[in-house]
Amino acid sequence: MNRTPPAGRVRAVRLGPRSLAALTLTSAVGAAALFWPFLSPPASHLSAHAQDAPWLFAGLLLLLVAVVAGTISESDLGPKAVAMLGVLAATGAALRPIGAGTAGIEPMFFLMVLSGRVLGPGFGFALGSVTMFASALLTGGVGPWLPFQMLSMGWFTMGAGLLPGPVRLRGRAELLMLASYGFLAAFAYGTVMNLSGWTFLDSAASNISFVAGAPVAVNLAHFVAYCVATSLGWDLGRAVCTVVLTLALGPAVLRALRRATRRAAFETAVTFDGPGE
Repeated sequence: MNRTPPAGRVRAVRLGPRSLAALTLTSAVGAAALFWPFLSPPASHLSAHAQDAPWLFAGLLLLLVAVVAGTISESDLGPKAVAMLGVLAATGAALRPIGAGTAGIEPMFFLMVLSGRVLGPGFGFALGSVTMFASALLTGGVGPWLPFQMLSMGWFTMGAGLLPGPVRLRGRAELLMLASYGFLAAFAYGTVMNLSGWTFLDSAASNISFVAGAPVAVNLAHFVAYCVATSLGWDLGRAVCTVVLTLALGPAVLRALRRATRRAAFETAVTFDGPGE
């Protein structure tokens, strides 16, 4: 039996046309679910049901994420890729509770960045979603926010897989790029999650809550104030933790992930020699 190693970058999950279409649809629905307060006209029925809309979007989003997971599983996701997905998701889920409640220290984010970088955007989206789902089961964090966490972490990890220079860029330049991405993406993740819960605030209880029917500029100002008041410190801690761990542990983790993918040979073409060869 001969194994011909593939050239270029190794990808555990290849996104075919159906997977890409489902992923695009899920991302579009997720974006609509998150940004609807700024997209819907003030007089729309959606604004009139501000407290109901997030729940409806969350239910639909969960179904769409399940569709994407099922579609990706049809994209030649072999047993070795499933095993790699399970190990990394379990590791990320175990890392999430570490430092929980302590200034945003969340070490799972640096692992998601490095895994997405090595294994590509398709694997990254699946890994981010599965990791967040597993960690929610582990920590008891299951609720209407979970679909948004799964989608946001899928975007977070997929983005690392879309960074330039996946084959040739190595060394300090790659680490600095990953650290910079992790820093910015950590804030983006916190902002996205703020959007998923901001509309639940009672407008009578706070002057930074969503006001149905108010102009976009007013709600945008309220949202910025909400982010600064509630999550800026936490997001900064998450971003700094991601940068520090990426720079400190990145070289060793990247080498381990790349060695594992080479040995797993996800895309290796397997051929059988004839008798006596």
